[in-house]
Amino acid sequence: MPTDGAADHVRLDRWLWAARFFKTRSLASAACSAGRVKLGGSALKPARAVRPGDELEIFTPGGRRLVGVLELAQIRGPAEAARRLYDDRTPPEPPPDERHGVAERERGLGRPSKRDRRRLGRLRGR
Repeated sequence: MPTDGAADHVRLDRWLWAARFFKTRSLASAACSAGRVKLGGSALKPARAVRPGDELEIFTPGGRRLVGVLELAQIRGPAEAARRLYDDRTPPEPPPDERHGVAERERGLGRPSKRDRRRLGRLRGR
């Protein structure tokens, strides 16, 4: 839920929790302490004040996210309300390459011999 405008900033760990990037506030705080939340390329501490207009780079278990802060929230609300707190600017994932560089063996040939394994290793650049 957005605040009523009384505060012009919120603690970073509290906002990350309210925006549902992390399940608990302690996980959000730990991510900040580990340097997984950045503003302008520099790591942020959990008590850093977040304001609308800030652009954050967040490394979550789901991957890297680039978000712009739109609104502030002190408490965790429904997912729909949390989605209104930020603008997701994460670039889309590139399409998976076609099976480039994957060596396949015919079915029924069994395990590769030592010679075959060496050839596969050279093919893969090992």
